[in-house]
Amino acid sequence: MSTATWSTRDTPAGPFTAVVDDADGHVLASGWTASVDELLALVHRSLAPATVVEGDLGAVGEAVDRYHGGDLSVIDDVPVRQRSGPYRELAWDVLRTVPAGAPVTYTGYAEKTGRPAAVRAAAGACAHNAAALFVPCHRVLRTDGTLGGFRYGLAVKRWLLEHEAV
Repeated sequence: MSTATWSTRDTPAGPFTAVVDDADGHVLASGWTASVDELLALVHRSLAPATVVEGDLGAVGEAVDRYHGGDLSVIDDVPVRQRSGPYRELAWDVLRTVPAGAPVTYTGYAEKTGRPAAVRAAAGACAHNAAALFVPCHRVLRTDGTLGGFRYGLAVKRWLLEHEAV
């Protein structure tokens, strides 16, 4: 039986909650919400923990605090585990290579995955990303440079992009 720990932290962008696998410290879900249930609904059924407890997130919690405090690269090496089809999993890996302060368009993101015509599939990877922040879907913009959608609202996305532009 798997167990995961969750915690909510106050950040300048609002409450941020993460769910971390106790066995190996991988983030299963995260985002700017105070609702662990909202995040658990995003976890692929094959990864869903049998037990979830509130507690200390250790290195993941420290990374969240340091990122919001200005250490933008601290999130790059935080381990994440998500499941989906082959393209979406590849797209999530590619998204982790988009550097802070250098957002890409959905078209550019699709090109980075090696499938330039897969713009809708790339957008779908963003929409189904359970590990916001650590898989930085907020770094993808519409072709015209506007923000587009974000699960946690455009105000949070704007704050993140401004924070990373410094």
